[in-house]
Amino acid sequence: MSTRRETVRQALNESTGFRSAQDLYADLRSEGSKIGLTTVYRALQALSDSGEIDVLRTDDGEAVYRACITETHHHHLVCRRCGKAVEVEGPAVERWADSVAAQNGFTDITHTVEVFGTCANCAAAH
Repeated sequence: MSTRRETVRQALNESTGFRSAQDLYADLRSEGSKIGLTTVYRALQALSDSGEIDVLRTDDGEAVYRACITETHHHHLVCRRCGKAVEVEGPAVERWADSVAAQNGFTDITHTVEVFGTCANCAAAH
């Protein structure tokens, strides 16, 4: 693994919640790193492709990333206000995805499911 990729992975390990590439880049630069934004994007893509990090799209379409807590396939509950994310398994989602794919003649499927809402702490604060 490249040193730059490891640098990005370490920054995600030290972060809480999901972070954008721009946020990670700014953090690394403020810590004195000479890493470029393009390198951050490449490292995030490689880490995502290998399943080492989670990636999801926010309501406005921005990709955000975080270190995986579990190595098994999972989905997320994400708070719209604070960004808190909880990893959840979804056997019903898995069965549904397999069924819909089979009904339409698709094989070798993948899927991503993210559920957005307001966490208990944010709901209590308002």
